[in-house]
Amino acid sequence: MNLKQLRPYGDTMDDGKVQISFTLPVKDDERGAAAAKQLAMGMGIPSPEIACRLSLDKEFTFYVIYGSIANSVDYTQIKVSNVEDDRMSMEEIDDFIREKIKRKLIVIGASTGTDAHTVGIDAILNRKGFAGHYGLERYEMFDTYNLGSQVTNEDFVKTAKKLNADILLVSQTVTQKEVHINNLIELVELLEAENMRHKVILICGGARITNELAKELGYDAGFGSGKYAEDVAAFTAREFIQRKDMR
Repeated sequence: MNLKQLRPYGDTMDDGKVQISFTLPVKDDERGAAAAKQLAMGMGIPSPEIACRLSLDKEFTFYVIYGSIANSVDYTQIKVSNVEDDRMSMEEIDDFIREKIKRKLIVIGASTGTDAHTVGIDAILNRKGFAGHYGLERYEMFDTYNLGSQVTNEDFVKTAKKLNADILLVSQTVTQKEVHINNLIELVELLEAENMRHKVILICGGARITNELAKELGYDAGFGSGKYAEDVAAFTAREFIQRKDMR
């Protein structure tokens, strides 16, 4: 395996095998199949095969394309922005806050904007948590407020101000047409207008959220898939201490 020329693995090492799927607004016929193959070739699959095609309606067809790509990436040169991953247990985090901060941290979270999904924010905040990882409501050193879904940014900021919150958590699940980007930017702008941005630790999360994207949008950190309450809790506790030391 050559990490300087990394390619997908399918049947044999470095064979470049990939499978992609998409829907075209055309009927299920040979002309549509030809269009699907041409699109796949444009994506860098020189000899695409249609593994599956399914008529969704009279004028819509779903395609699964299989083939090999020719390009590769130099894995050794790839750098990403990650949140510090020195994990602590729930008990260790509580002890850390108790010893270093000497008071509970106030955290509020919500799915803001038009987003009606609460799975992500509930996984981080609710006592039962997710997949055996308890949520912040179970931690002794966090005062946790889960505002639920479809919370406007204006109401979110008002609540943060009223509670004198230390940490703001925003979950974004609905991401069609980049609606989450505009919503996340709006929240930062509202906090800046209220002279609150520098007073809070601002975090966003969701399946399509990365730490790099979050920082670009003006957040302190972003947590995507595979992250749990202890990751958020450990980061916020350390971040709070760091800010306190910088004052």
